[in-house]
Amino acid sequence: MKPRHFDILIIGAGLSGIGAACHLSRECPNGRFATLERRSRIGGTWDLFRYPGIRSDSDMFSFSFSFRPWKDLEFLAGGASIQRYINDTAEEYGILEHIHFGIDLHRANWCSTQKCWQLEGVSTTTGQPCHYTCHFLISCTGYYDHQQGLQPQLPGAERFRGDYIHPQQWPAKLDYHKQTIIVVGSGATAITLVPALAKAAKHVTMLQRSPGYILSIPSSDRLSSVLLKFLPKPWVFFMARWRNIKIQRWLFKASRRWPV
Repeated sequence: MKPRHFDILIIGAGLSGIGAACHLSRECPNGRFATLERRSRIGGTWDLFRYPGIRSDSDMFSFSFSFRPWKDLEFLAGGASIQRYINDTAEEYGILEHIHFGIDLHRANWCSTQKCWQLEGVSTTTGQPCHYTCHFLISCTGYYDHQQGLQPQLPGAERFRGDYIHPQQWPAKLDYHKQTIIVVGSGATAITLVPALAKAAKHVTMLQRSPGYILSIPSSDRLSSVLLKFLPKPWVFFMARWRNIKIQRWLFKASRRWPV
């Protein structure tokens, strides 16, 4: 089978993959590029995860695209809002026509003689092999294994008689009302999952290995809400993005300079 050739190939149609495609469409309008996505929809993380309370653990002003700022006062946004933002961006910049869905890539090798990348995979819909070549390859795959989330080996877990669930494979019709729940871990997933579960469960416990530090902030930007009464909307959200990026950089530098 003759491989399909592109100047640039992007692996993944999540937030970073759509961002890369938008930059290419703006900066390299004459270049031939495509995005290869294993799933049937764009969105990556924000389409894959469906557990209760899923939202961004970073503010969307700094997490969003510089060329299309986040224009919502709720900057700790839920998964559905982020998914909608990604879809709207892809449609606005005409990216959907460049996406090849259902391509499960198995390998990517650089060929020095032909001076190109050679990609091999299979179509998830037909089962037929797929071959691509390109001069530049951009990996936007993230760090999740979409086939199966990491399941740590907990001694005695096989004897547990209750539901043992990984958030990545959250059952759509799981009824956890009035249940006693233990959430193992204290990362971004746990931080968003625990408050949502606590609204309906009988009791929720977070089990963590080491103490963490959490900064409690409002989910809505009150300052921008006030500024919108006096300034144009694009100005307000541009300043919100600039401000939040500065704050996060300062917090990072301060944490390194004055560790607790």
